[in-house]
Amino acid sequence: MPKLRVHNIAISLDGYVAGPNQGIDNPLGEGGMRLHDWAFATKYGRSMGGEDADGDTGLDNDFLMAGDVGIGATIMGRNMFGPIRGPWTDHEWNGWWGENPPYHHDTFVMTHHPRPSVSMEGGTTFHFVDEIPEKVLRLALEAADGADVRLAGGSSAVRQFLLAGLVDELHLAVVPILLGAGERLFDGLGTLPGYERTSVASSPAVTHVQFAKLA
Repeated sequence: MPKLRVHNIAISLDGYVAGPNQGIDNPLGEGGMRLHDWAFATKYGRSMGGEDADGDTGLDNDFLMAGDVGIGATIMGRNMFGPIRGPWTDHEWNGWWGENPPYHHDTFVMTHHPRPSVSMEGGTTFHFVDEIPEKVLRLALEAADGADVRLAGGSSAVRQFLLAGLVDELHLAVVPILLGAGERLFDGLGTLPGYERTSVASSPAVTHVQFAKLA
Protein backbone atom coordinates (compact mmCIF):
# COMPACT_ATOMS: atom_id res chain seq x y z
CA MET A 1 0.00 0.00 0.00
CA PRO A 2 1.38 3.47 -0.84
CA LYS A 3 2.78 5.45 2.07
CA LEU A 4 3.05 9.06 3.14
CA ARG A 5 6.74 9.66 3.88
CA VAL A 6 8.64 12.55 5.44
CA HIS A 7 12.37 12.68 4.68
CA ASN A 8 15.40 14.79 5.53
CA ILE A 9 13.68 17.24 7.87
CA ALA A 10 16.68 19.06 9.32
CA ILE A 11 16.02 20.03 12.93
CA SER A 12 18.16 21.83 15.52
CA LEU A 13 18.85 20.48 18.99
CA ASP A 14 16.25 22.88 20.37
CA GLY A 15 13.59 21.67 17.95
CA TYR A 16 13.57 24.30 15.19
CA VAL A 17 13.33 23.49 11.48
CA ALA A 18 13.65 27.15 10.41
CA GLY A 19 14.96 30.30 12.00
CA PRO A 20 13.00 33.48 12.79
CA ASN A 21 12.01 36.21 10.31
CA GLN A 22 11.58 34.11 7.20
CA GLY A 23 11.41 36.17 4.01
CA ILE A 24 12.70 36.60 0.49
CA ASP A 25 16.25 37.18 1.76
CA ASN A 26 16.05 34.44 4.40
CA PRO A 27 14.01 31.54 2.99
CA LEU A 28 14.76 29.42 6.06
CA GLY A 29 14.80 32.30 8.51
CA GLU A 30 17.80 33.90 10.19
CA GLY A 31 20.43 31.21 10.71
CA GLY A 32 18.22 28.53 9.17
CA MET A 33 20.52 27.73 6.27
CA ARG A 34 22.96 26.18 8.76
CA LEU A 35 20.45 23.37 9.22
CA HIS A 36 21.13 22.23 5.66
CA ASP A 37 24.90 22.51 5.44
CA TRP A 38 25.13 18.72 5.69
CA ALA A 39 22.85 18.28 2.65
CA PHE A 40 24.61 20.90 0.53
CA ALA A 41 27.90 19.11 1.19
CA THR A 42 26.71 15.85 -0.38
CA LYS A 43 27.07 14.72 -3.97
CA TYR A 44 23.30 14.36 -4.37
CA GLY A 45 22.55 17.68 -2.70
CA ARG A 46 24.91 19.53 -5.00
CA SER A 47 23.51 17.82 -8.08
CA MET A 48 19.97 18.91 -7.13
CA GLY A 49 21.22 22.47 -6.84
CA GLY A 50 22.70 22.34 -10.33
CA GLU A 51 26.28 22.32 -9.06
CA ASP A 52 29.06 19.97 -10.03
CA ALA A 53 28.26 16.63 -8.43
CA ASP A 54 31.59 16.24 -6.63
CA GLY A 55 30.30 16.39 -3.05
CA ASP A 56 30.53 13.86 -0.25
CA THR A 57 29.14 10.36 -0.54
CA GLY A 58 28.30 8.08 2.34
CA LEU A 59 25.59 8.08 5.00
CA ASP A 60 24.24 11.62 4.55
CA ASN A 61 24.20 11.26 0.78
CA ASP A 62 22.35 7.94 1.07
CA PHE A 63 19.64 9.43 3.29
CA LEU A 64 19.20 12.41 0.98
CA MET A 65 18.81 10.15 -2.06
CA ALA A 66 16.38 7.82 -0.28
CA GLY A 67 13.91 10.67 0.08
CA ASP A 68 13.25 10.68 -3.66
CA VAL A 69 13.02 6.93 -4.28
CA GLY A 70 9.54 5.66 -5.12
CA ILE A 71 7.83 9.06 -4.80
CA GLY A 72 5.01 9.91 -7.22
CA ALA A 73 3.61 13.14 -5.71
CA THR A 74 4.57 15.73 -3.10
CA ILE A 75 2.66 17.75 -0.49
CA MET A 76 3.99 20.96 1.05
CA GLY A 77 2.72 23.89 3.08
CA ARG A 78 2.24 27.41 1.75
CA ASN A 79 5.18 28.71 3.81
CA MET A 80 7.53 26.21 2.16
CA PHE A 81 6.37 27.29 -1.29
CA GLY A 82 7.33 30.91 -0.73
CA PRO A 83 7.46 34.02 1.49
CA ILE A 84 4.12 35.50 0.42
CA ARG A 85 1.41 35.43 3.08
CA GLY A 86 -2.32 36.04 2.79
CA PRO A 87 -4.16 36.52 -0.52
CA TRP A 88 -2.10 36.38 -3.69
CA THR A 89 -1.70 39.84 -5.21
CA ASP A 90 -0.63 38.18 -8.48
CA HIS A 91 0.53 34.78 -9.72
CA GLU A 92 4.12 35.66 -10.57
CA TRP A 93 5.64 33.72 -7.65
CA ASN A 94 6.11 30.06 -8.58
CA GLY A 95 8.38 28.84 -5.80
CA TRP A 96 12.01 29.11 -4.75
CA TRP A 97 13.30 26.66 -7.33
CA GLY A 98 13.30 28.53 -10.64
CA GLU A 99 11.72 27.29 -13.84
CA ASN A 100 12.61 23.63 -13.25
CA PRO A 101 11.71 22.64 -9.65
CA PRO A 102 13.22 19.40 -8.30
CA TYR A 103 9.91 17.52 -7.88
CA HIS A 104 9.03 16.49 -11.47
CA HIS A 105 5.50 15.40 -10.57
CA ASP A 106 2.23 16.78 -9.15
CA THR A 107 2.93 18.86 -6.05
CA PHE A 108 0.11 19.97 -3.77
CA VAL A 109 0.55 23.27 -1.90
CA MET A 110 -1.72 23.62 1.14
CA THR A 111 -3.09 27.15 1.38
CA HIS A 112 -6.20 29.02 2.48
CA HIS A 113 -5.88 31.08 -0.71
CA PRO A 114 -6.12 28.75 -3.74
CA ARG A 115 -4.98 29.86 -7.19
CA PRO A 116 -4.84 28.15 -10.60
CA SER A 117 -2.44 25.25 -11.00
CA VAL A 118 0.85 26.05 -12.69
CA SER A 119 2.95 23.65 -14.77
CA MET A 120 6.71 24.09 -14.70
CA GLU A 121 9.60 22.70 -16.71
CA GLY A 122 10.62 19.14 -15.89
CA GLY A 123 7.12 17.86 -15.15
CA THR A 124 6.34 19.65 -11.87
CA THR A 125 2.78 20.95 -11.60
CA PHE A 126 1.86 22.94 -8.49
CA HIS A 127 -1.75 22.60 -7.31
CA PHE A 128 -2.99 25.01 -4.64
CA VAL A 129 -5.57 23.40 -2.37
CA ASP A 130 -7.58 24.56 0.63
CA GLU A 131 -8.45 21.19 2.14
CA ILE A 132 -7.96 19.19 5.34
CA PRO A 133 -4.93 16.85 5.42
CA GLU A 134 -7.00 13.75 4.72
CA LYS A 135 -8.40 15.23 1.50
CA VAL A 136 -5.02 16.57 0.38
CA LEU A 137 -3.49 13.13 0.90
CA ARG A 138 -6.26 11.50 -1.15
CA LEU A 139 -5.58 13.90 -4.01
CA ALA A 140 -1.84 13.25 -3.82
CA LEU A 141 -2.25 9.46 -3.68
CA GLU A 142 -4.47 9.59 -6.74
CA ALA A 143 -1.87 11.65 -8.60
CA ALA A 144 0.93 9.32 -7.45
CA ASP A 145 -0.82 6.39 -9.17
CA GLY A 146 0.43 3.67 -6.83
CA ALA A 147 3.71 5.28 -5.78
CA ASP A 148 4.37 6.84 -2.37
CA VAL A 149 3.69 10.47 -1.49
CA ARG A 150 6.31 12.71 0.10
CA LEU A 151 5.40 15.36 2.66
CA ALA A 152 8.14 17.91 2.13
CA GLY A 153 7.37 20.43 4.90
CA GLY A 154 7.32 22.92 6.48
CA SER A 155 6.77 22.54 10.19
CA SER A 156 3.06 23.40 10.26
CA ALA A 157 2.21 21.01 7.45
CA VAL A 158 4.16 18.15 9.02
CA ARG A 159 2.49 18.76 12.41
CA GLN A 160 -0.97 18.66 10.85
CA PHE A 161 -0.35 15.29 9.21
CA LEU A 162 1.30 13.85 12.32
CA LEU A 163 -1.62 14.95 14.49
CA ALA A 164 -3.97 13.25 12.04
CA GLY A 165 -1.91 10.04 12.19
CA LEU A 166 -1.39 10.10 8.43
CA VAL A 167 2.42 9.97 8.27
CA ASP A 168 3.72 6.43 7.77
CA GLU A 169 7.46 7.19 7.95
CA LEU A 170 9.31 10.17 9.44
CA HIS A 171 13.02 10.88 9.04
CA LEU A 172 14.70 13.69 10.98
CA ALA A 173 18.26 14.90 10.46
CA VAL A 174 19.23 16.28 13.88
CA VAL A 175 21.82 19.04 13.42
CA PRO A 176 24.04 19.86 16.45
CA ILE A 177 23.24 23.59 16.55
CA LEU A 178 20.91 25.80 18.59
CA LEU A 179 18.73 28.34 16.79
CA GLY A 180 16.91 29.76 19.81
CA ALA A 181 13.86 30.91 17.85
CA GLY A 182 11.93 30.23 14.67
CA GLU A 183 9.60 27.44 13.52
CA ARG A 184 9.39 24.48 15.89
CA LEU A 185 8.33 21.05 14.67
CA PHE A 186 7.00 19.29 17.77
CA ASP A 187 4.93 21.97 19.48
CA GLY A 188 1.58 20.44 20.45
CA LEU A 189 2.60 16.88 19.57
CA GLY A 190 3.51 15.70 23.05
CA THR A 191 5.40 12.41 22.95
CA LEU A 192 4.28 11.68 19.38
CA PRO A 193 1.86 8.88 20.31
CA GLY A 194 1.27 6.28 17.66
CA TYR A 195 4.85 6.28 16.38
CA GLU A 196 7.99 4.34 17.28
CA ARG A 197 11.65 5.01 16.61
CA THR A 198 12.98 2.50 14.10
CA SER A 199 16.62 3.53 13.60
CA VAL A 200 19.34 5.97 14.62
CA ALA A 201 22.51 6.54 12.58
CA SER A 202 25.11 9.29 12.87
CA SER A 203 27.57 10.92 10.52
CA PRO A 204 30.13 13.54 11.55
CA ALA A 205 27.57 16.21 10.57
CA VAL A 206 24.12 15.01 11.73
CA THR A 207 22.21 12.25 13.48
CA HIS A 208 19.52 10.57 11.38
CA VAL A 209 16.50 9.38 13.37
CA GLN A 210 13.68 7.45 11.73
CA PHE A 211 10.17 6.82 13.05
CA ALA A 212 7.33 4.67 11.76
CA LYS A 213 3.63 4.61 12.52
CA LEU A 214 2.61 1.76 14.79
CA ALA A 215 0.57 -0.91 13.05
